[in-house]
Amino acid sequence: MRHFPVLTCSICLLLALALSCKAGVKNYKVKVVKEYSHDTGAYTQGLFFNDGILYESTGQYSESSLRTVDLASGNVVKKKDFAAKYFLEGSVILGDKLYILTWTNKVAFVYDAKTLEYVQTYSYPREGWGLTTDGKSLIASDGSSKIYFLDPSFKLQKTINVTAGDRPVRLLNELEWIDGKIWANVYTSDLIVIINPSSGEVEAAVDCTGLLPSSKKTSKTDVLNGIAYDPDSKKIYLTGKYWPSLYEVTLVK
Repeated sequence: MRHFPVLTCSICLLLALALSCKAGVKNYKVKVVKEYSHDTGAYTQGLFFNDGILYESTGQYSESSLRTVDLASGNVVKKKDFAAKYFLEGSVILGDKLYILTWTNKVAFVYDAKTLEYVQTYSYPREGWGLTTDGKSLIASDGSSKIYFLDPSFKLQKTINVTAGDRPVRLLNELEWIDGKIWANVYTSDLIVIINPSSGEVEAAVDCTGLLPSSKKTSKTDVLNGIAYDPDSKKIYLTGKYWPSLYEVTLVK
């Protein structure tokens, strides 16, 4: 498990207030539309839809996996387990390939998107955290305030610095491309930031406090992480690490 200090509620509040004070940053909360079951054994790292299928990559040494999930039931349909030495992170499909980052293993895996058969492994120069795509490039985070645009062979195309005003926004984790913007979980917090992919400027902050009720939390329940957008239905889904539920949500100002 990553060793980062968990942001306390007061620190999360300070971050939210800092964002809200920045000119032009819109502020939202989430409204739950529907609740689905989610595997409490899934340390969610990557979450995305492709052709109506929900994919999830999960982390932790000896627990990392890639799976497809039935949204309605929460059941795992297909699952590919990884060797104990690998700690999987973000994942995404671009073209006919499925890409998966690892945290500190310094490798990225590529699979056939249709069959999930192994294709190849690439050397990866930094920590892997979140991964998404705009349909042209792979877009990755590494836990800093930077977001990297890469070609399908992981060659760097450009880097953006994510800021709210003149302040860097760090701990960017799971990513999702939604309507021309990058959505990012801020690791260890209940915040999602919506980022302009050209400038890196945070245009909106989404406060997800209370999304998972206290009554559903256990000693194992971890932080919010996992943003999936279904481009066919235009619906947004959120979950967290070892959470019992996945939520369809809408934004409320």
